[in-house]
Amino acid sequence: MDLSNLKPAKGAKRQPKRVGRGEGSGLGVTAGRGHKGAQSRSGWKAKRGFEGGQMPLHRRMPKRGFHNLFRKNYTVVNLDMLEGRFDSGTVITLELLRKDGLVSKSRQPLKVLGRGELSKSLTVRAHKFSVKAAEKIAAAGGTVEVIS
Repeated sequence: MDLSNLKPAKGAKRQPKRVGRGEGSGLGVTAGRGHKGAQSRSGWKAKRGFEGGQMPLHRRMPKRGFHNLFRKNYTVVNLDMLEGRFDSGTVITLELLRKDGLVSKSRQPLKVLGRGELSKSLTVRAHKFSVKAAEKIAAAGGTVEVIS
């Protein structure tokens, strides 16, 4: 046995269907497309999501609620995360949080939330603060700086 007598397995290769080549071929006249209707014509194409007249999936699924197109998503950091990681007097920015691995590398603005306690005076620069977070930072002797 060598490369010159290799052959595909029996039944692996099939002749292509030659449509419209006379009635004797069994695929003449309508060429396997049936009679009349859109699918028998050239240029017919099923619409995206069309399921043969059955109610399509995107119409069968229930639609609920409201989707706000103008919603702004924020990267969130809580005070207990800052308490454990940073020393007193540190200026906390989005870049520092990214470098420290507290925040992913997404391009979303930063929001500080008030979960946990804060005992260190930190300067926190963020796009938004919850009222509780701002109060707790100020009570610990830190400052809140809002980035526009």
